[in-house]
Amino acid sequence: MLKIFGFIISFFLITIIFFYTSQENAGLSSFATKSDLLGSPSSAQRFLNIFTAVGILMYVGIAIKLNLMN
Repeated sequence: MLKIFGFIISFFLITIIFFYTSQENAGLSSFATKSDLLGSPSSAQRFLNIFTAVGILMYVGIAIKLNLMN
């Protein structure tokens, strides 16, 4: 069960990293202003940063637990 949850977290992190774009590239900012789904570009970036940090912490915790079990 823990391996499945680790796989889901890994997939989540890979997916969320695709949302990151550089500030020079208008990808995230143009998406946010056209659809108003994520709010302003700065709030969307903050939201993705928080989600990424939480995902990384969960992934590291699961990896440590799986390594201690083996």
